[in-house]
Amino acid sequence: MSLPTSMAMLAFIFLAVGSNASAGSLDSDIDRLKADVAELSQTLYELEESVLYPVDTQVAVFLTLSNREGLDLDSVELYLNDKPVASHLYTDRERDSLKQGGVQRLYIGNLPHGSHQLKAVLTARSANERFVRREAVHQFRKRPGESRIQMTLDAKAPDYEPVVSFQEWK
Repeated sequence: MSLPTSMAMLAFIFLAVGSNASAGSLDSDIDRLKADVAELSQTLYELEESVLYPVDTQVAVFLTLSNREGLDLDSVELYLNDKPVASHLYTDRERDSLKQGGVQRLYIGNLPHGSHQLKAVLTARSANERFVRREAVHQFRKRPGESRIQMTLDAKAPDYEPVVSFQEWK
């Protein structure tokens, strides 16, 4: 092997070792940047939530089932002050989750302080295989601070007529 060839091979080895060392530091730099991006993303999400849904005007509506065998929920439509704000068609998996005691957040938004009307329209199949459609209205007063409203569906034997009740959480 000639001297220039040996020198070229030696230079190649130094470059390869140097690039491996810089690749290791590059990987650690990338990992650090990924962590920074994840942290900034979480901070941005929290900032968005506080700007879009300030606690002072926030209203959230949740759905639960009281009698888990009385109804197979098909859909729920939610209106706030006669404006549609939420609509949901249920899958078998979502129905099962509600029947196991799950709580679904139907709506989150902002409302000024004062009197408001919440209307829910639900369609379901009762345990006696009848198709039912019910409309329920709840008048409430939005006070300063976060407001949470629980909408509970119930249907008891023998007629399995759906009953919708509302409860404001403190």
